[in-house]
Amino acid sequence: MISTKGRYAIRFMIDLAEQPFNTPVPLDETASRQDISKKYLELIVKMLVKGKLVKGTSGKGGGYRLLRKPEEYTVGEILELTEGTLATVACLDAEAEPCPRKSFCKTLPMWKKFDDIVHDYFFNITIADLISGDL
Repeated sequence: MISTKGRYAIRFMIDLAEQPFNTPVPLDETASRQDISKKYLELIVKMLVKGKLVKGTSGKGGGYRLLRKPEEYTVGEILELTEGTLATVACLDAEAEPCPRKSFCKTLPMWKKFDDIVHDYFFNITIADLISGDL
């Protein structure tokens, strides 16, 4: 399940993308437009800054801005940054201990195929696609 953290991060990125490119957008303005608590949005934005998806500028005229064009951001990268792994089952998590049942597990191929579908879906949708409604 995708939490509010992931959903709000995508909304935040869309909001920035809809503003004039390379213009810092104050966090309180985005929080107001998106009806998200500024305090909660600050936590999400810290993750996006650390992940080098956005850049913040402090002081008068400061705010946040995208570092790339909207078509260069995928929903998948935003979700993985804010949610962590999107793996359906623990044994497919990249950081999981090797599963002792892997060589004979009858369900693993099903979970792997499902994870591939989810990955391909989210990594083929960009912020620009969401803005244009071109899904």
